[in-house]
Amino acid sequence: MSVTIKSIDRLGFPWETQDPFLFCAYHRDEYPAGTEEMSMPKKELEGRRIGQDFILKDGFRMYHGNHIPGFPYHPHRGFETLTINKEGFVDHSDSLGAAGRFGKGDVQWMTAGKGVQHSEMFPMLNQNKPNPLEIFQVWLNLPAKSKLVDPHFTMLWKENITQVLDTDHEGKTSTIDVVAGHYKDANSPTPPPDSWAADPNNDVLILTIKINAGATLNIDRATTKGVNRSLFYYKGDSITIADQTIDFDHKINVDPEVDIEIKNGNEDSYLLLLQGKPINEPIAKHGPFVMNTQEEIQNAFAEYRKTEFGGWPWPQREQVHGKEKGRFALHADGREEVKEA
Repeated sequence: MSVTIKSIDRLGFPWETQDPFLFCAYHRDEYPAGTEEMSMPKKELEGRRIGQDFILKDGFRMYHGNHIPGFPYHPHRGFETLTINKEGFVDHSDSLGAAGRFGKGDVQWMTAGKGVQHSEMFPMLNQNKPNPLEIFQVWLNLPAKSKLVDPHFTMLWKENITQVLDTDHEGKTSTIDVVAGHYKDANSPTPPPDSWAADPNNDVLILTIKINAGATLNIDRATTKGVNRSLFYYKGDSITIADQTIDFDHKINVDPEVDIEIKNGNEDSYLLLLQGKPINEPIAKHGPFVMNTQEEIQNAFAEYRKTEFGGWPWPQREQVHGKEKGRFALHADGREEVKEA
């Protein structure tokens, strides 16, 4: 192992991450054409473990959905979710009354804080052609001082996410989307106010990277000492880092204090970079709750049983929005954002 590379591991599900991240779930599903109700045709549901369908069959999974793929309403407390959309659409609804539909290039950032229920459903909008979906959901921890802050829902629209085009000495290119942090001369949109990423001293950096076939990409070392940095190579053939060839479907933990040169092979390669200063606090987690002690976990369950974190204000368990709706975000205060398709 080189001094640049600390470790290389096969990607599982979900992807294992380093502090301050909790994990990353990568979803690639080749959904077929949907029905008028944006749901799965009944014939496609045969032979599946409905409600707990996590096994890839015929190119897709239903997850916890019965009729529409996705994750019907469920609670969270004590951390943040970043849902990065690369293809398809996601419908968000939550117990605060907020809602939204976001698509390719958009990112939803939700601070669960003291508690929120939300759903993430994958509406099958196309009736006459397939409905492919590709998303990441990154779980970013909150420090103890912020675990019980008020929930916060933010949309980072693709129009506001800086895309950096990098050209190597042979004229071959790489494309980097700056979801969080500062990369070269580009800044991400502002993260939620209580996020670990809101403090520049924590040097949180989230990038999605496409390296064209045969291109070389150089990533500068971190500007802060003591951070963790990981690369997740999820699609492509092979890359070379520090004279070591790495096949796709691997996680590479790298030295953040060393510049990284990535030489790509003969196919386009796709990576996710996660970096940040570790929180370095005890972690107690159970299902959708992430706190610092088991007592806090028990308190979270007790409060959820009592309050349901505001209940569920929407008519459906598998809540999706009207087929005519485009990309939009409705906030709990009534403010609405509408974007072009």
